[in-house]
Amino acid sequence: MCGIAGLFDCRDRRPEPEVLSAMASRIVHRGPDEEGSLTDSGVGLVSRRLRIIDLEGGTQPIFNEDRSVAVVFNGEIYNFAELREQLRAKGHSFATSSDTEVLVHLYEDRGEDFLSPLRGMFALALWDFRQRIGIVARDRLGKKPLVYFQTPEKVYFASEIQALAAVPCFPREIEPAAVGDYLEYGYVPAPGTIFRSVRKLPPAHMLVWKGGHISLRRYWQLTYEPKTRLDETEALQELETRLDEAVRMRLVAEVPLGALLSGGVDSSAVVALMARHSTRVKTFSIGFDEPAFDELAHARRVAERFDTDHHEYIVQPNATEVLPLLVRHYGEPYADSSAVPTFYVSKLARQHVTVALNGDGGDENFAGYDRYRAVWLGEWFHRAPGSASVAAALRRAAAAAPGLQPRWRRRSIRFLEAAQLPLGERYLHWATLTHPAAVRGLLAPDVATAWLQDRSAIVEQEIERNARLRLVDRLLSTDVASYLPYDLLVKMDIASMANSLETRSPLLDHEVMEFTARLPADLKLKRGWEQKYLLKKLARKLIPAENIDRPKMGFGVPVGSWLRGPLKQFASDALFDGCGLDGFFQEEAVRRLWKQHQSTIRDHTHTLWSLLVFAVWRREFFRL
Repeated sequence: MCGIAGLFDCRDRRPEPEVLSAMASRIVHRGPDEEGSLTDSGVGLVSRRLRIIDLEGGTQPIFNEDRSVAVVFNGEIYNFAELREQLRAKGHSFATSSDTEVLVHLYEDRGEDFLSPLRGMFALALWDFRQRIGIVARDRLGKKPLVYFQTPEKVYFASEIQALAAVPCFPREIEPAAVGDYLEYGYVPAPGTIFRSVRKLPPAHMLVWKGGHISLRRYWQLTYEPKTRLDETEALQELETRLDEAVRMRLVAEVPLGALLSGGVDSSAVVALMARHSTRVKTFSIGFDEPAFDELAHARRVAERFDTDHHEYIVQPNATEVLPLLVRHYGEPYADSSAVPTFYVSKLARQHVTVALNGDGGDENFAGYDRYRAVWLGEWFHRAPGSASVAAALRRAAAAAPGLQPRWRRRSIRFLEAAQLPLGERYLHWATLTHPAAVRGLLAPDVATAWLQDRSAIVEQEIERNARLRLVDRLLSTDVASYLPYDLLVKMDIASMANSLETRSPLLDHEVMEFTARLPADLKLKRGWEQKYLLKKLARKLIPAENIDRPKMGFGVPVGSWLRGPLKQFASDALFDGCGLDGFFQEEAVRRLWKQHQSTIRDHTHTLWSLLVFAVWRREFFRL
């Protein structure tokens, strides 16, 4: 695991080592153990290494036998031992036992198709000295980040935006349309970033640089058809075999290893499978003082079942300390508040281990989010005769019902509001942090105009692109192309690597995902209601039933109450007394939301947190 950075120059000039060194200094946290670099005509590569495999060797950049190909690499290749033996059989010689070295030999053997055999997570940069070709690439799902910007003569790239910001010519102009996208989704979808001239390399893509020209190509696409013909028993057996293999492969390390344990189905199942192949698993969990958000009891139950070496931490509302740090690491506004506990659980784990497995991916594989139910029910409701008048009557009844709890009142009204919308808009209603109409009302007029003209609309586009798929698969495919890579995987990578912790996700093994994608939808969302059907059936063989038969909590944070209490002054200062929102948002509209939230008339937690993060990011990042 590493952080990487570098540049390609079409005029074949040798880069200044000071620029590479400055870029590397911004990502030391990703690789605190070692720095390696290459400067030659037309190319500069630098790596910050976190030693996981081949602790004494494996220094990057790594070369092939005649040093005509060089690579820097961030990630892990889990099938590297198998690939190494195949390459040796073809006559390739290896100088290290590092997984990174298979890359240069695969490139020798297969050219630009060298990524196809890889099973793992990665971002890499490769230089072909003979052909003067530079390649940067990301793994299939986007677990490892890669950002870049181009000048007339060069392309600069790095694991994080803050490394690019060390380049003297870094373009700092904010993209107005991205501000609207950010407020809508809580993230800026690829290929854009918050900066007008900076790009994210999308997942499963390769960028090829030759003679000053960039070409992008996609090398993998998750497919949901044709459907497998396995019956339920066979599918369950195959799922267990594949997940067990995915976990076992991710236990290869020469450093201490553990697991992030929430107590939910996904992370608990991973711990159970780890226990088959490990001695005593180390587990790490986060809790809160507010019972509605605290899952520690569920995590302890799993830890006791498998006699793990268990560690816990209670998160306090001290975002005043961690938020400025997080926004610098993320490099652009990022509004998923679960980044806070993810940062702290990573910090806790890093005190004991260097690598931790997690349960990411279960929801996107097996329809684990409540919004899948809501959209499925909404589709049925949408097609019913007279549903519009029925929905209006039910909305009025829900708003006036005296005994209905506020949470269920809000959810009922939200469902009924969305039920009459076309599918793309209906899913957008559930999959965004701030509704587009509300976004428009908060943005400054010129920013709103730019956003409406260039809005990403990634959710609607993905829903439309997969129109031939059945409903559940359309929703899953949309999340795999949007929410998963641009929210969840960004959160885990940045929060963990900020603490120099490598995290691995067995449920996001691409072969596991290819298998689950082709399962019938009824094995994921049974009868449109029972979520994670097949995964939960497997989990019943592995973990306590109490961890399965309980409401899904997610990894939520009590931000709403924090904003009315311990974070109130900090947030008010950032939103209204600084300059963080100036020029991009309408202050009166923001004040109206703030007052409504403080008086509990309305709950604007997600939008206010998004605005707070933007204000803190703008203040902190522009100090770099």
